[in-house]
Amino acid sequence: MTARSATVVTLAGGVGGAKLAEGLQAILGENLTVIVNTADDTERHGLLVCADHDTVMYTLAGLENPELGWGLAGDSWTVMTALERYGEEGWFRLGDQDLATHIVRTARLRDGERLTAVNRELQARLGVRAAILPMTDASVRTEVRTDDGWLEFQDYFVRLRQAPDVREVRFAGIETATATAEVIAAIDAATIVVIAPSNPIVSVGPILAVPGISDGLSNARHRGARVVAVSGIVGGKALKGPADRMLATLGHEPTAVGVARGYAGLIDAFVLDTIDAALAPEVEALGVAAVVADTVMTDDASRTRLAQVVLDAARV
Repeated sequence: MTARSATVVTLAGGVGGAKLAEGLQAILGENLTVIVNTADDTERHGLLVCADHDTVMYTLAGLENPELGWGLAGDSWTVMTALERYGEEGWFRLGDQDLATHIVRTARLRDGERLTAVNRELQARLGVRAAILPMTDASVRTEVRTDDGWLEFQDYFVRLRQAPDVREVRFAGIETATATAEVIAAIDAATIVVIAPSNPIVSVGPILAVPGISDGLSNARHRGARVVAVSGIVGGKALKGPADRMLATLGHEPTAVGVARGYAGLIDAFVLDTIDAALAPEVEALGVAAVVADTVMTDDASRTRLAQVVLDAARV
């Protein structure tokens, strides 16, 4: 089986997931499906913002803002400035072109369309080759408990800049959510499933918690599909975001081994960075094949290189 003939599903959220998805799309084109976390979604100024979905979508369309890691390159902030003039909170920054995405999405949802259908149309308009699927059409929201109480995720992540220690995480609405038919069909057809180097607690965790998805992955493995995860922790630190600190305050080991341990029983292979090569035996002791590679993605070439490593790891 060549890379081009593989049917690949990746679970992703945030910048790390978007970068790896871009590398996979460069190799696989339309044979890639990205299932994205929707528990980071939020409502701002009456509009639904799908934070992880849009980061992945803009990245796969080649439109992402390289300095910020989110939003659109070359965007302007005229509307945001005007909103602040009227007394609206401006800590969650939305560019003018980015606002167009949220306006169109929200209007179509109010007309009764499904989130999956709306987001797939947005992707088509931007020329994205891979399919990007919301993990569910239902409303699920991540909430974190700090020493000062419970917070909505974006309050913690953006407004407070991830400063408070996280003591507990919950996914409001997860019990009544279901995986979409499109998500289940993609997993059923997959020959390889990739868990991106996204935050394992609040990016990958909500996806796996959606009823139907973990069972679907188990069924895929039983029929011969291989599941490969990539560590987003390098040298004990998250490359971006609070994953290392979050793992520690929630009682997990904030290392590549800690990430692998959280996925044990679900994955066949685990890719860890060359900096963490000495940890490979501990990963292997979990019953998981350890693959050591340079996992830091600094440009398009490194994204594609890591994507090829991941696809090769599925054959180890």
